Amino acid sequence: MKQILGIGSRIDHPEYGKGVVTNVTAKMYWVTFIENGLETIATGDDFEIIEAAEDEVDTVSFYEVEKSLRDILKKWNGFSEIVPIADKWKGGSMVLKPADPNLASKEIPIDTFFHKIVMLRDRLRVMEQKINASKELAEQDKIDLQQYITRCYGSLTTFNVLFKSNSQQFKGEGSAK
Repeated sequence: MKQILGIGSRIDHPEYGKGVVTNVTAKMYWVTFIENGLETIATGDDFEIIEAAEDEVDTVSFYEVEKSLRDILKKWNGFSEIVPIADKWKGGSMVLKPADPNLASKEIPIDTFFHKIVMLRDRLRVMEQKINASKELAEQDKIDLQQYITRCYGSLTTFNVLFKSNSQQFKGEGSAK
């Protein structure tokens, strides 16, 4: 395995020239090059080590710690994933227009509406998990409640057009595989 350089190490890269390592993760170096400015390069890239700093290196980046924490929270606390809206709807709006012309219309940003739909989906998932994990409910009660939740998902399939990824859409009774 190649040596992990510490912050302050000096290198000579075949493409970027001479530079100093200013940040390190397990996979990347942030290097400030004399002629090319700040660049990120893989720790496995070919370059000449001019002077290796002897400092101990923390090979876990803040991003990696944050991602791990997010994954743990998502798994154990019903923390919702980031669900992107389809590109064609970004920045759009939804207009609710009453039949009575004397009444005012209501305009809602689609992003706000979509966020509420995703929150509803996430809460249904948490409810589903709690029902399935319940020790107080009889098996038949769990099955009955699960069927209601599946029907709720089915009622929400109208909004699938808003999701960027098909894998994040609602699936009802007819689309269960």
